Amino acid sequence: QVQLVESGGGLVQPGGSLRLSCAASGFTSDYSVIGWFRQAPGKEREGVSCISTSDGSTNTAESVKGRFTISRDNAKNTVYLQMNSLKSEDTGVYYCAIASSSIASVYSMCVLVGAQYWGLGTQVTVSS
Repeated sequence: QVQLVESGGGLVQPGGSLRLSCAASGFTSDYSVIGWFRQAPGKEREGVSCISTSDGSTNTAESVKGRFTISRDNAKNTVYLQMNSLKSEDTGVYYCAIASSSIASVYSMCVLVGAQYWGLGTQVTVSS
């Protein structure tokens, strides 16, 4: 059974940093596309950044490019999202998700917000 567990969320002041972690388990090797998504109150879920754990390719939303960095540690089956220069509009619930490379790419996953398994999310609040 595939499980994704997010951690690292919290309350941070504007301009601050957080690092989110997504620990994945129970998946087969073809599930190699992992992404971070977020949903603010009253808004639709959007793709933030996606990564291929097989070749390291990434796709990052323009709204966070230059501030957020996705990375992976395959030995730990963990994907990270380093978030710097946080803004109030970054507030929301952050989810990680995984999909098989046979049906998703780092581009389709993030743009279409499509995945096969989702974590429960971690709250990020940027406020002074």
